[in-house]
Amino acid sequence: MNDNDISVKLKEIKKGIEELLPEVELINKLKQKKKLVVKLGADPTAPDLHLGHTVVLNKLKLLQDFGYTVKFLIGDFTAMVGDPTGKNVTRPPLTREQVLENAKTYEKQIFKILDPSKTDVVFNSEWLTALGAEGMLRLSSSQTVARMLERDDFKKRYQEGTAISIHEFLYPLLQGYDSVALEADIEIGGTDQKFNLLMGRELQKHNSKEPQVILTMPLLIGLDGVKKMSKSANNYIGIDESPNDMFGKLMSISDELMWQYFDLLSFKSTEEISKLRSAVIAGKNPKDVKVLLAKEIIARFHSEEEADKAELNFIDQFKKGKIPDDIQEFKLNLNLTMPQILKLSNLCQSTSEAMRMIKQGALKIDGEKIASTTASLEKGEYVIQVGKRKFAKVFLS
Repeated sequence: MNDNDISVKLKEIKKGIEELLPEVELINKLKQKKKLVVKLGADPTAPDLHLGHTVVLNKLKLLQDFGYTVKFLIGDFTAMVGDPTGKNVTRPPLTREQVLENAKTYEKQIFKILDPSKTDVVFNSEWLTALGAEGMLRLSSSQTVARMLERDDFKKRYQEGTAISIHEFLYPLLQGYDSVALEADIEIGGTDQKFNLLMGRELQKHNSKEPQVILTMPLLIGLDGVKKMSKSANNYIGIDESPNDMFGKLMSISDELMWQYFDLLSFKSTEEISKLRSAVIAGKNPKDVKVLLAKEIIARFHSEEEADKAELNFIDQFKKGKIPDDIQEFKLNLNLTMPQILKLSNLCQSTSEAMRMIKQGALKIDGEKIASTTASLEKGEYVIQVGKRKFAKVFLS
């Protein structure tokens, strides 16, 4: 590969990343190897993926398109240990049954981005189970407690006097050993995984293997524009959500945040995104650019036809005041409270959220705003709306 080809690839690889460590080693790998092994690990700790998860998957897809060997590692073993990354307390370990059930959905969802014919899905129980007690002891002896306490969350918890279980120190070692087993050339992860990714380099050196290069990706900011996208913060867009919901949520992000979404989620080139930025600076309406982003993402997870329909529905709903044609229908008990009705009709995740939305004036029933949490309904059929995007048809009997 000539220097110009390497320069072009390096530019695309570096698009949207936080860190590339060390860059000179990646350049050497690009020069010397045709088939780099690229690793991305994911612990199946929850059944569904959101757009925040796809940031690293998009980078993996780019490297797959370059012709490199992609290893999507499902951490069925490490998920049972529990990774405290980014938490002040331990993430609860899962049972074997929970892990395997979640893993099934991961395999299905990742292929909305990755090419299944070019993706090796591997499970780290294959080699970590085989380590046994003796292997675990040898692995543990390769690092010190002082080294483990360099990890930010461990250090903070230790200084605050918060308990750290012995098994938590094993997690970075096990994730690092995955890179040894796979002989990874590149590993991708979020910025919160940097310590673990660097551990992979150390353990590869310890086992006389060429160390991997690490790519860390920024954490996608959620719909609130403040916290990272997560289900717990209720600021996420699930990749299995309906086209209409995805479109509405994407159109709700701020004009400033839109550019992070382009950088981290779009498959457009750096040059194409730069042209869009310039067009907005020159006076183009940012909403028109946001529509391009929303349709690209919806087409990826659904289809171009569904993306077109979602745009038309959005225009009808918000510019013409129409109710969507495909709203869900629910048959509920007449004796339910209003917050219970909102929860059971999937308009709110909990009754506490429902009460908050009602108090904020976000509830409309048949177009009339309802501000009382104790409001009651008679037997009949109602169109209930929460906020601008959520509708349900409810039959009370």
